[in-house]
Amino acid sequence: MSFDTTEDTAKKADLMTSLIRRWRRVSGCIRACLTPAALRKELRLAEEAAKKARDQLHDAISVLPEGIVFLDDEGRYILWNARYEEIYSRSADLFEVGARLEDTLRVGIARGDYPLAVGREEEWLSERLALMANPGKSHEQLLADGRWIMIQERRTSGGGTIGLRVDITAMKRREASFRLLFEGNPVPMMLVDPETLRICEVNEAACRHYGHRQDSFAGRSLTDLHHPDHHGDLKLDNYTETLNAFDRTWRQFKADGSQIDVTAFASHLDFEDNERILLAFIDVTERRRSEERLAHMARHDLLTGLPNRLAFNEQIATGMAEARKRGHGAAALLIDLDSFKAVNDTFGHSVGDALLKEAARRIREALDDTCVPARLGGDEFAVFVPLGADDQRDEPIARAIIRSLCEPFQINMQHVAVGASIGIARMTDDSSDPEQLLRHADIALYKAKADGRGSFRHFEPGMDAQMLERQRLELDLRMAVEKGEFSVHYQPLVNLEDQKVSGFEALLRWSHPVRGNIPPADFIPLAEETGLIDAIGRFVLEQACRDAVTWPDHMKVAVNLSPAQFRTTEVLATVVRALDLSGLRPARLDLEITESLLMDRSDGALQTLKALRELGVGISMDDFGTGYSSLSYLRSFPFTKIKIDKSFVKDLHASADSQAIVRAIVGLGRSMGMKVIAEGIENADDLDFLMQEGCAEGQGYLFSKPRPVSEMAELLESSPAQTSVQS
Repeated sequence: MSFDTTEDTAKKADLMTSLIRRWRRVSGCIRACLTPAALRKELRLAEEAAKKARDQLHDAISVLPEGIVFLDDEGRYILWNARYEEIYSRSADLFEVGARLEDTLRVGIARGDYPLAVGREEEWLSERLALMANPGKSHEQLLADGRWIMIQERRTSGGGTIGLRVDITAMKRREASFRLLFEGNPVPMMLVDPETLRICEVNEAACRHYGHRQDSFAGRSLTDLHHPDHHGDLKLDNYTETLNAFDRTWRQFKADGSQIDVTAFASHLDFEDNERILLAFIDVTERRRSEERLAHMARHDLLTGLPNRLAFNEQIATGMAEARKRGHGAAALLIDLDSFKAVNDTFGHSVGDALLKEAARRIREALDDTCVPARLGGDEFAVFVPLGADDQRDEPIARAIIRSLCEPFQINMQHVAVGASIGIARMTDDSSDPEQLLRHADIALYKAKADGRGSFRHFEPGMDAQMLERQRLELDLRMAVEKGEFSVHYQPLVNLEDQKVSGFEALLRWSHPVRGNIPPADFIPLAEETGLIDAIGRFVLEQACRDAVTWPDHMKVAVNLSPAQFRTTEVLATVVRALDLSGLRPARLDLEITESLLMDRSDGALQTLKALRELGVGISMDDFGTGYSSLSYLRSFPFTKIKIDKSFVKDLHASADSQAIVRAIVGLGRSMGMKVIAEGIENADDLDFLMQEGCAEGQGYLFSKPRPVSEMAELLESSPAQTSVQS
């Protein structure tokens, strides 16, 4: 209840006061000039009118939940309701019409009804009477039984006083509980004025977190803590228009000037008769930095620091769109290091990695800021070159790159010589998208290498030699499917904790009657393009399940799935069929998908993977960190395992960078509940590091090369750690 809603009651109080004054005049002045009979009549009429007014007023206030009292202009009781008596029950025996409020207060003080008056009785009484003499501002009163009462008073037009009494004990207790939680909370918190953003109060945790003393916070604005980039997020309407709690992530400063990232949770509240914003801060600095590092890893080649294929494709798309908008051109350069495989085979992968780093540096130095370099994988680099309307600077850039890469490399006190071949494709109507532009550059690169290496070639529509070869390979591939020239070899997956075989990865092999053994990398891309991957993938899956069902029951089999299989076939039906035909339990099958599948952001692929997980089949992300890895993919797709690419494992013990990367991936897998497996383990030192970091599984030539099913019995009987490395 408020005084704004009791105007009728106040009017009745004015009437009551008026009648009382009239009754006093009648009982005083009129008595002297009227006959006894007339006097009695006048008194009776005055008393009846006063009683009627009193009854009406009493009826009006008796139903109110707040305590109400009416005093005349001399501070004497006129009327009060039952709630008023309940609130002041210890003094209720003193309430009678005509009694003075001051007298009841004195008696109450003597009885100990007002704890805050103890020891300063007269001062307390003077303050109380002063507040009544100048009503309008509410104040609080503590009673002996521990209750808190809010008092509001105002003058009536007749000079009397109407008083409102509200029990606010529950509210006071809530405020006390809030303050206890606020001050003792280990989370940094502060109360802020929503109009000025002035910091009103902070808890001890906030002082420790920001390095400020309590007194140094006083008068500061919230903007004083914030990085200038985040001042725009502190506009008043961000708070005043928000009805419910919200959260923000801000960059702030500590007292020593260091920067931190915090997630702020804010909500409005009324505290001690003031509107405030309660802010609680969670320091997310390390988490944000880890996310930034992992996000950078997902979009950059970890060896050279250049953008990876995912980032490069996005930058090409943006660059091509901008070039069309301006009426300019653009070109894509694909760079392949000549004789790099020989360097790896001769000097080892550590030298090869160092060479790739230096090659990336030289490529960057040959470019200006408008060009975008990237490493697409292996020894293949790419550059996107924006061109003017009549610009042909792609050729000088290609010459500069070739010249730089043909210079000998000094690595680990050894001179290493390689060269480079470059294919160039310019943006035309025929190369309308990044994929086609890169395909044309790839054909031109094939021509450059065929012409003797160490040169560059532009794509020309007449370059069909490579396409003819691809057609021949496609025909052979179709015949291989029909004649059953494919086989499946198996490489052990080893539990690094107990060094026991936990399963095998199924690896496809093609033995061509004329060409001999053809590496999967030479024909799988073509199979994906032509759709033959469906039949080949089905063969591998069914053969692997048939073989695995003969192994010990605890052993799993891992089978690679091509992204193309998700676009052209019912993968779920294919897997179910293979399991049904073989009788293999779903839990014993792991499906490995390459990161290129994640690029499609296909809802269909996601639903298929979820259905496979519900079936009980494991899902592994293969070659993590080498292509399109993204934290969002790990969160969105139902992976059970992360597979560290062998490029990070080889000579791991000698590379601090690789160790940091592997450590981060293992930690990421552990935090997300995913098993981590490392492939390409070739020496005991690398194995020791992986075991120390908690990597769960491993595979590589240290344990065994891939072997045909005919040699599986030997692998199952021997300890993998003792199996000799075979090439």
